[in-house]
Amino acid sequence: MNTASKTAPFLSTAQWRQLGWITAGAVAIFAGFRLLPTGTSLSHMDFRAGAKNAIEFCDPANPQFIPVVAVPSPVAMTVSGGESALVAGRRAQLRVTLATRSGKPIGPEDLVYAHTRRLHLLLVDASLQDYQHVHPEPGARRGDWEFAFTPQLGGGYRVFADFTPAATMRGLYAAADLPGAGRGAAVAPETRGSGTVERGGLRFELRAVKSPVRAREPADFQFSVERVDGAPIALEPVMDALAHLVAFDAARSGFAHLHPARTDLDARTGATRPVLNFKITIPKPGRYVIWAQVHPSGSGEMFVPFWFDVAP
Repeated sequence: MNTASKTAPFLSTAQWRQLGWITAGAVAIFAGFRLLPTGTSLSHMDFRAGAKNAIEFCDPANPQFIPVVAVPSPVAMTVSGGESALVAGRRAQLRVTLATRSGKPIGPEDLVYAHTRRLHLLLVDASLQDYQHVHPEPGARRGDWEFAFTPQLGGGYRVFADFTPAATMRGLYAAADLPGAGRGAAVAPETRGSGTVERGGLRFELRAVKSPVRAREPADFQFSVERVDGAPIALEPVMDALAHLVAFDAARSGFAHLHPARTDLDARTGATRPVLNFKITIPKPGRYVIWAQVHPSGSGEMFVPFWFDVAP
């Protein structure tokens, strides 16, 4: 048999050598990028609480109710400034200080952007009838974050922090309390249990796909917005999502921050009743409220509460 008729090698020796050099160069470039400084001086170990049942890194794709108050967090948070106690209707200038449990301050270079911001604060009063979402800005001293808010009700507020350290790239949480002047509000009976709220010519609805919602079982919710007159409505993005839902229990022991399954922001126009789907797992039975944060076209951002029960 003529050797010239044999199949030629797929790559010559020179070509294999060239491919090897290209591969080695790509690996070297990748390793170099991995070694570049991220700007943070904190490490993964700075964000471990070192205690049983501590708050660890939670998966945003599988949203859970986070018992922030009951379990240790690897981050210590304090809130200071303003008046000695919050006063309803009076704007307060406040400061949040974040540090690791070993005392290392947590500044802007230590946190990554999540939903357009490095740090999210969720403020809720004892009656759960006033909820506000604010974004502090870095202060003059590392670890300090400045913000302002106006409490709508008397009594104290609880502040939950939601953030993602650059060293871990996983969400973490912390909590602190703000004292308030005067008595807090009681939960109004007429606000409890309704899945539909009308406000400013808009109708908001939040319904569980399957009732009742049961503890420790994944639950699906549908949130919708429509104009009372039936005209088309568009939803403007709020922090890179068409809506945000935040669930609190009656004791304010923690929260769940939910994002819609639908992430296509370009599909927000032209509907008469946009519907968004959310998923949550709640560990304990009891009374809960879900606050929806949404921006209908032609209106500013709106916060709408929905009360519901979780069965055993």
